[in-house]
Amino acid sequence: MTEFYFIRHGQTLANTQGVKQGTTNTPATYLNKTGKAQVTRLHEHFDISFADRLLSSPLERTKQTAAILNATAKLPVSYDERLTEISYGEWDGLPNATLQKQFPAAFSLATGDVLPSYAVLANGETFAAVEQRTADFMAEMATRYPTQRLIIVTHGFTVRSFAYNAVQASDPLAILEPDNASVTKITGDAKTKQLALIYYNRLF
Repeated sequence: MTEFYFIRHGQTLANTQGVKQGTTNTPATYLNKTGKAQVTRLHEHFDISFADRLLSSPLERTKQTAAILNATAKLPVSYDERLTEISYGEWDGLPNATLQKQFPAAFSLATGDVLPSYAVLANGETFAAVEQRTADFMAEMATRYPTQRLIIVTHGFTVRSFAYNAVQASDPLAILEPDNASVTKITGDAKTKQLALIYYNRLF
């Protein structure tokens, strides 16, 4: 059985400004002072040296997070495009408040998160597409590393998609995005194809 430890990157300026980051990779989406402190705290309280390797999204905010977490353990590191954040298309880099005002039907009244219908309006990546690429990633890693423990540094919606797949949720908003610098553990068995969500959005 493969153990996956999914870690959302630390806080960025765009997070604090309520901007949709998506696949944007500019200085506003790099870790800010608070984000670096969050990940440093995680490094101090969640020693990743127990793991076999670290895989990360190639966006800068996740690469920065991975570097801080791996400063002591020095695990082998690789990058995978399937771990990138959802692409909000034409909405990448725009303020949530502006988008909610212009397209209220594309947002949940309860949570303020985008609904799956947003993708048509924004020419963005669909929820299903993210869920498919995360499922493909887990299946491949479970087959390639059937007994290893993997640290996965990724993004909020992406972590949500991994968990959504694990519990086979039917409601697209049943699982909300986790906090910055949180840890989510999922196990996967390549032979049985069974996934199990062990814990979600744990802060250290």
